[in-house]
Amino acid sequence: MIHLKVNGTHHEVTAAPGRRLSDVLRHDLGLTGTKVGCDAGDCGACTVLLDGAATCACLTPVAQAQGRHIETIEGLSGPGPSALQRAFLRHGAAQCGICTPGMVMAAEALLRQAQKPDRETVEAALGGVLCRCTGYAKIIDAVLDASGSGAGPEPDAAASVGARVERLDGVSKVLGTEAFGADVLPEGALWVRAIRSSHAAARFVFGDLKGWAAAQGVEVFTAADVPGRNVTGVIPTFVDQPALADGHVRLAGEPVALVAGARDVVLSLDLTQAPIAWQPEAAVLDVAAARAADARQLHASRADNLLIAGVVRRGEAADAVSKAEYAVSGQFTTGHVEHAYIEPEAGAAWMEGDVLNIRACTQSPVLDRDETAAVLGLPGDKLRIRPAATGGGFGAKLDLSVQPLIGLVTLLTGRPSVMVYGRAESMLASTKRHPAQMTATLAADADGQLTGMLFDGDFDTGAYASWGPTVAVRVPVHASGPYAVPNYAAEARAIHTNGPVAGAFRGFGVPQAAVLQETLLDELAGKVGMDRLAIRRKNALRESAETVCGQTVQGVGIGACLEALQPRWDAAQIATAGFNAQNSGKARGIGVASCWYGCGNTALPNPSTMRMGITADGRVCLHQGAMDIGQGANTVIAQIAADAVGLPVHQLEVLDADTGITPDCGKTSASRQTVVSGKAALLAGQSLRAQILQMANMGPAARVYLQGGHLRISEAGATREIDLSALPAGAEGYVLMAEETYDPPTEALDENGQGVPYAVYGYGAQLAEVEVDLALGTVKVLKITAAHDLGRVINPLLAEGQIEGGIAQGLGMALMEEFVPGRTENLHDYLIPTIGDMPEVVSHLIEVPDPEGPMGAKGLGEHVLIPTAPAILNAITDACGARLTQLPARPDRVLVAIKAAKERSG
Repeated sequence: MIHLKVNGTHHEVTAAPGRRLSDVLRHDLGLTGTKVGCDAGDCGACTVLLDGAATCACLTPVAQAQGRHIETIEGLSGPGPSALQRAFLRHGAAQCGICTPGMVMAAEALLRQAQKPDRETVEAALGGVLCRCTGYAKIIDAVLDASGSGAGPEPDAAASVGARVERLDGVSKVLGTEAFGADVLPEGALWVRAIRSSHAAARFVFGDLKGWAAAQGVEVFTAADVPGRNVTGVIPTFVDQPALADGHVRLAGEPVALVAGARDVVLSLDLTQAPIAWQPEAAVLDVAAARAADARQLHASRADNLLIAGVVRRGEAADAVSKAEYAVSGQFTTGHVEHAYIEPEAGAAWMEGDVLNIRACTQSPVLDRDETAAVLGLPGDKLRIRPAATGGGFGAKLDLSVQPLIGLVTLLTGRPSVMVYGRAESMLASTKRHPAQMTATLAADADGQLTGMLFDGDFDTGAYASWGPTVAVRVPVHASGPYAVPNYAAEARAIHTNGPVAGAFRGFGVPQAAVLQETLLDELAGKVGMDRLAIRRKNALRESAETVCGQTVQGVGIGACLEALQPRWDAAQIATAGFNAQNSGKARGIGVASCWYGCGNTALPNPSTMRMGITADGRVCLHQGAMDIGQGANTVIAQIAADAVGLPVHQLEVLDADTGITPDCGKTSASRQTVVSGKAALLAGQSLRAQILQMANMGPAARVYLQGGHLRISEAGATREIDLSALPAGAEGYVLMAEETYDPPTEALDENGQGVPYAVYGYGAQLAEVEVDLALGTVKVLKITAAHDLGRVINPLLAEGQIEGGIAQGLGMALMEEFVPGRTENLHDYLIPTIGDMPEVVSHLIEVPDPEGPMGAKGLGEHVLIPTAPAILNAITDACGARLTQLPARPDRVLVAIKAAKERSG
């Protein structure tokens, strides 16, 4: 028996002395505010206070905590958030929220020792807690401002759009009460683990698996137990990945069986001892081998393992390039990049009557329902997806992970089940950013006007399709960058290998293409003799220009973004030259890169449906099925809906994504939710307002007020009142209701990629300032100035947070992130930016309204990552001449490139 004092309360627990304190807090005491992201002390999400000192609970044996004062996030709050927690809300310091309890606890420990710390002290105190969403800046600002007062004033009716509205779902994040996938623990649940292949390619046969399982005291399930279609996927035409492999595996980590039983028994099992006879096969692990003439056919219909190719052709590109005054060519290689969200995949399943309920981290509840129902042989109305909070997604949580597996166990046993990946399992089994091998040529006339471009790329999609088709189609559309290129030919191919499945990751292949295109543009500027920012401004798309797909675009903001960078560009050139003149061991440089990005699916239907209703007692409910994974959909979409109906946003009750109560809002991907679901919310709000005004016989300028169970409508001195309790309720339980669907107007692309792939584009440009250690090859990013065109800024606070977070991921892609299959399995081998790695970020929010976007708004979430890496690479070249052709720009690669630059100049 171990005696613990937690948040001032004494507890007695029966636990082995070496058991993790985090495990005891969560599973014995139910204090799930202490999050677990790694069980290795790498992420800091489990930070608690031990006698006032910030401590990783996952590294602390419970016996070491006996007799000491333990404080968790649950112990900080009184009737509401503490001053520190209010500061986190005020500054938008919580996005997905999975790291927030750890951040708050580390900050609490600091503020008890230093009431007014400086920025450097805050960075040092919080350096052990990783965040994948925020870019850390707003967290630091919140801690520095923790002594401030409460929230700012709430916006008036029809004034929410454009206001710095605090995250509507933020309180539960800062309090630690937000329920993520691993926090959902039904009583009496079976614990589930997957037996996974250690081979990249193999045949296998089970021995007496049932007998082995019975001897261990667990149940076991295989592909033979799957009652429906034992195959899943995210794109209907390319559904190809087994839920459980059946006799053949195509990648390391592929699940072949499930074990389920009591938690302590299942977690203690050595699954490598399961009776499985493996027959390893030769694995094809890179694109070059996969495309070789004698390559073993893996999974595609063609011998070169081609999944799909996407093309865009306009004009006579080859001829234009050959006749150009100036032309530059290059190649670039990028590797696997891990999503590294702080929350590993997790979820729970249980039965309610004859309906299977699944609560798990996800980006796509309706897709989860449809694909899981197909695997389990269930009609759609017998499966309800009730998403947990998602602790970061960035694309990988679009693919199914635990849903069909726990659904299978619960369906076959009738008992609740729980599955929680560890960090190593998450990194083994989750999708990655597509490795790319790309070549391109960029051409211009004597004045620096672009005349042609050629692009060719192979993208390693791994063993199964996942989002490979989307990458192959999206890349050729975007590989030109946001520039006018009259003659253009681009092709991208998704190629199967036995490597990790490559899926969606913030940009769908466009960040890889932008690295090559933007670094070549710098090189072309040098040949022409133009300033690097000037050549971009000269060639930027303009209003009513035609894109490489032949689409005439409106609301084009790239010119305004580049213009916003000009003052800092001019000042940074002077500052950099001054530094370099006085220093020899280190060199500074500046770089610029641009981006554009189509919001939503590429030339495919992409609808979203929103429902708004008012109850007889005066509740205004927004059925908002767009998954909020930290980007702020719950808040931004509510702001749009509130202004559309004419009520204050805080009078709206947001009913979060749940296939049982919310319409289909599509997937949270491709920066589509603000544009597509936001437009559906706008239409629903306008429709509801029209009903109210019609009942009151008032005009469009009338003001609407909701007081208790009454609506008051005023216009030109006249006021009418509607008693809601006197109105009949409809089938959905509302006395007034509107449901509207929006599908962006796009057109299919022809055989040359000509058409209308997206209805709305967003634009951006970033300026990076770096310092290179010429002896060590290390690169420090000092400052990034980011100008992004949002069309209409719905929420500046959340927009800034998205920019800072996207830059953090782009910085990691540029300098440190490199997933090596079979070797990278934790967050101390796989490096992501810490609080100390982040530069100063200055955001410029540009508004060039799009005529199709809701209130002129455009997407932002994926755009912000695209220009970061190429801007950093261009700054490195500017500093020391080093031209990198492979990511990440590790110190050893930088040194080799510096040497090559010296040889070129010599």
